[in-house]
Amino acid sequence: MEIVGLTELSPCWRPLLQDLTAHIPVQWTAGPRSVPAWLDGIGVTVAHAPAQTPGTRAVSAATAYHEAIEAMRWARSLLANGVSPSDIAIATASPADYDDHFLTLRADANIDLHFVHGVRTVTTREGQTAAALADIVVRGLSQSRLRRLAALCRDSAPFETLPEGWLRVLPTDAPLSTLGAWNRLLSRLAPEDWPDGADHVPALRTAVETLVKGSEAASEIGEAFLKGRALAIWRKALLAGPAASIDATLETLKQDDGLEACVCVAWMPASALAASPRRFVRLLGLNSSRWPRGIAEDRLIPDHIIPTPVLDPLPVNLADRRDFETILATTADTVVLSRARRDSDGRLLGRSPLLAGRGDEAYLRRNATPAHAFSETDRLMARPQEFAADPQAVGAQGCWRDWRQAEITPHDGLVRADHPLVLAILGRTQSASSLRRLLRNPLSFVWVYAFGWREPQSSAEPLVLDALGIGDLVHLVLDRALRDLETGDGLASADAETVEAAVARAAQAVAADWESERPVPPAVIWSRTIDDARVMAGRALSYGEDVLPGARSYGEVPFGGSEPKSDAETPWDARKPVTIPGTGFNIAGYIDRLDISGDGKRALVRDYKTGRPPRSGIRLNGGRELQRCLYAFAVKALLGDDVAISASLLYPREPVDLQLDDPEAVLADITGYLRAARASLAGGAALPGPDTGGDYDDLAFALPANAGATYCKRKMPAATERLGEVAQVWEAE
Repeated sequence: MEIVGLTELSPCWRPLLQDLTAHIPVQWTAGPRSVPAWLDGIGVTVAHAPAQTPGTRAVSAATAYHEAIEAMRWARSLLANGVSPSDIAIATASPADYDDHFLTLRADANIDLHFVHGVRTVTTREGQTAAALADIVVRGLSQSRLRRLAALCRDSAPFETLPEGWLRVLPTDAPLSTLGAWNRLLSRLAPEDWPDGADHVPALRTAVETLVKGSEAASEIGEAFLKGRALAIWRKALLAGPAASIDATLETLKQDDGLEACVCVAWMPASALAASPRRFVRLLGLNSSRWPRGIAEDRLIPDHIIPTPVLDPLPVNLADRRDFETILATTADTVVLSRARRDSDGRLLGRSPLLAGRGDEAYLRRNATPAHAFSETDRLMARPQEFAADPQAVGAQGCWRDWRQAEITPHDGLVRADHPLVLAILGRTQSASSLRRLLRNPLSFVWVYAFGWREPQSSAEPLVLDALGIGDLVHLVLDRALRDLETGDGLASADAETVEAAVARAAQAVAADWESERPVPPAVIWSRTIDDARVMAGRALSYGEDVLPGARSYGEVPFGGSEPKSDAETPWDARKPVTIPGTGFNIAGYIDRLDISGDGKRALVRDYKTGRPPRSGIRLNGGRELQRCLYAFAVKALLGDDVAISASLLYPREPVDLQLDDPEAVLADITGYLRAARASLAGGAALPGPDTGGDYDDLAFALPANAGATYCKRKMPAATERLGEVAQVWEAE
């Protein structure tokens, strides 16, 4: 019996080895490796060989990631000089710290880098498929998790009968995190909602009911949704750990990367390299406490109860030292000793004691020009002149320079005059919010309506609803409650108890619909939010003593071509266009509440605001407040000039009602500003405005970093001068 390539043997095998020597010859072929002391006197023959004397040099890199980059450059240089890949190895004591770096660099470098210790299963598509299913099994079903699972295993049995594009039937904002929410959605789906016009509700219901069974049915769920290698990974994870923590088990599982070690550069643990030496070696992570790794006292059995050498006869720090010495003794050509100067948080790292006496180390700068680039990206970064000629680099550099000039440039929104796309978005039917964006943020107006950019919406359940969500919730409750009251004797004749009952019914119905279609906060916070919405809705419907005689009330009244949100009666033909005279703009939208007197001579237009009221009265408020005037104009245009219009903003939280004085004069002012804005944008000035980069700019991510404090302040004087008359609205009260 011959034992080759080992430097130590676990204590449990030592008596067996000694007993074997009484029956057969046993040889321990150590070569240049160290020989454990316990082999003396047990009858095992030890074969030695002279140690190799490789050339060694020490280097220090900026970080662990920089170490990995330098290792790939080193491997590329050896390959370029004709060294066989099977002679090259990169190793460290704890490869888990570098695995993610090398996975990324391997793909960029297009080098066959073999992970001797395997790659994590979750870095493969099959592992991600199993992880997506584990996320549902452990944390419960939600829409985002189902979408991820369906994208990864669309050909599995539960999904294979569903048509292409079936995910469009799911409301994008709904979390669908409970079985009740799924049942409400499935009960509303009709065959015409599906892409192919067929009824696939039973198949989707079966998939949902299977997924909500949880970890108790993990094996059944895996067999139903997975196949091939993904199913094999799932079964292995269930054998390796409990189903309730299968997501954590999958995170630790590894699998072969499919490459052959005999024809590839190898990335491996130091222990593996000590047993299978190569000619050219680069050792990473030679920092204090990382190589050799430290040992700690056992937390359950301290040293004063059982001494650590007895409890752990093969400590990891001694094994790391043995492996280091073995690698130096078995490498035939070159060994590069590498360490990182700082960790990922920027803290200084110490040198490993193993580097003592190894000579001075070479200081590798992170931005140094490499002698051998490991990838195309690395090559371009090493050749600035070549990279500077790349069209993408030319554009990026020009944009960077233009952003830092005080003058207005094409990168700030200057386009050619009468651009067809700009004229097209100016010709579309506008809303009060789009006109506000045009006046206060022309650049965002182009981004939203010409480019179609939108802020990405998350279906994750929030801790609390934001201001926009609370406003939507209150408006929905108000609209439903008002329709409920108007189907009876009407709001004008309803007493406080009737209004309160209608609001309570509306709040309950809206909450149920909201839970099916949108993210909701935790139960306690959601209940409080519904109560607040009910209180504000009650105040809004009960506010005011000057009730119009015989009035009829309408909620969410469409005009200008907007589609009605319900089958409730409207006071006019909603398809009739509404044009702001002298501007060329058609407007459309929904009036929160419209009260028309019995004789049809008076009308009250109210817009609800769920935030805090301003400290003083407002007219245009710098172009922020257009709704009252535009809605009053729309009502007059649709009902006739002989109708007296009163427009106001109602803040039910206080409550405060802000009346609009002299709507005709305000409309004249708005007309002038909109005419100037149209001419300015058609002339090519899609420039930043006062709302650009602000707290409520949903497209601020497309601007330079910290735009509100730097970029916008730098550009605003020139933009104000270029916009001319349009900028005057920003100062309007």
